[in-house]
Order: sequence, then structure tokens, then C-alpha cells
Amino acid sequence: MGKQFPEISAKLRAFIEAQHLFFVATAARDGRVNVSPKGLDSLRVVDAHRVVWVNAVGSGNETAAHLLDHPRMTLMFCSFDAKPQILRLYGTARAVHRGDDGWDELLGLFPEFVGARNIFDVAVDLAQTSCGFGVPLMDFVSDRDTMSDWLVKKGDGGLRAYERQHNLVSLDGLPTGLPA
Repeated sequence: MGKQFPEISAKLRAFIEAQHLFFVATAARDGRVNVSPKGLDSLRVVDAHRVVWVNAVGSGNETAAHLLDHPRMTLMFCSFDAKPQILRLYGTARAVHRGDDGWDELLGLFPEFVGARNIFDVAVDLAQTSCGFGVPLMDFVSDRDTMSDWLVKKGDGGLRAYERQHNLVSLDGLPTGLPA
């Protein structure tokens, strides 16, 4: 049975910090809904009502575009080990880009993160757990090196060019707010 909580308790925080993967869902008022898996060491629980996560340069930038239109965001965490559980965090978020006020402070919450493109600052107003009985049992092997290898190989100039080509508008043609 699902339970709702007005904040991220110490128990929920420990659950979040134990996960190697989370999912992000956003949607503009019109157009496609976006759900993205996120891994690596890219999320921090700041306090009982705030989570931040860093996003690297990638094939799209839907999350940032959606938040400019409508700031709602849902984060979902699933336990794939012996104790099943799903946790969803509901709230509103804002994208912080390189050069924005707060970028350096937020980026400082993470180890060196090559290719950081956005940091999403989420104000959480509801946490909800559910059983997770239908989630398969799986073992974590390791994070992939593929993304970090690609980011390093591109270099800073190559990443900025890639962003200009692939990350300034969403699939639905919405601006992402990323500085050109």
C-alpha cells in the first residue's frame, strides 16, 4: 500500500542515497511527456524539501525546456534488491545553467562532473512510497564509462558545439534556456 509524506524523512533519504538509478519525468503543457533514467553520482538530497541533480550534455534537453513552460517534476527511485520499494518525489524545479547565479555552489555538491550542462533544483512538496513488488530483482554491476569517455573525448569546445546543435530546443521545438 502506498504512503504519502510531506517531506523527505531520514529513512527516505537513506533509501534515495542507496539507489544507483533514478528516473525524471517532466512535461510541458502541450507536447510529449519525457521520462529519463539518470545514474552516476548525480543527485543530492539537500534537506527534507529539496533535491538537486546535475545533468550532463546529452542527446536532448527536454527537462530544461519543459520546466520553462511548467515547472513540475517527478523523480522516481526503485529498489532492485531484496527489499522492494518505489519512491516518488513530486515538486517543482528550476534549471540552473553555467553562468547562472548559484551554478558554482550547486556544482560544488558533486565530485568533478565532466560535461555538466544543467543542474536541476527541485522543491519537493510530496514523497510517496509504494510496494515495488512488480520491480525485478537485479544486481548492480557498475556505472558505465561510456558517457564520461565520450564527454572527455569531445572536450569543452566540442561539448559547447554539440549543445548548440542538439540542446537548444526540445523535440517539440520549445527553447531549453541553455545559453548559446
